Parts: sequence; structure tokens; C-alpha cells
Amino acid sequence: MSKLTLSVDDKVISRAKRYAKQRGVSISAMVETYLDAVAAAPSKQTKNLPPVLRSLRGILKDADRDMYREHLANKYR
Repeated sequence: MSKLTLSVDDKVISRAKRYAKQRGVSISAMVETYLDAVAAAPSKQTKNLPPVLRSLRGILKDADRDMYREHLANKYR
């Protein structure tokens, strides 16, 4: 296993340590899990999703966000 040196804001480190302690994991394990998730090949990222989510993934990539925001604004007036 390799070592990695990171520069992180002290406040972020404090919050991360509390979070890790509450969940019984190490900061190293949290960082490794995060890096593995973001660096994974797309097939690995979607492999663990439930079938219904896999079928929906990417269907709104060409959606008009402004139109959706307008729809929500009208819906919740």
C-alpha cells in the first residue's frame, strides 16, 4: 500500500475525523473509498445500482434545466 500526502483545511479534517469516528472507519478508508468511486470505470460505478436506477441513468442528459426550474417554480407557487 502506498502513502499519499494531502493538504486539507483544518476544519474539514476535524469534521472528517468526527464523521469517521461515529462510523467506526478511518480517514484513510474514507479517502480510499471516495477515490475508488470517482476513479472507477463507468461500468463499475453503475454495476452496484439497482436495475431501476441503471435503466434511468443518462436519460435526462439532454434535458433543458431552465425549463425544469421554471416548471418547479410554477408547481410550488
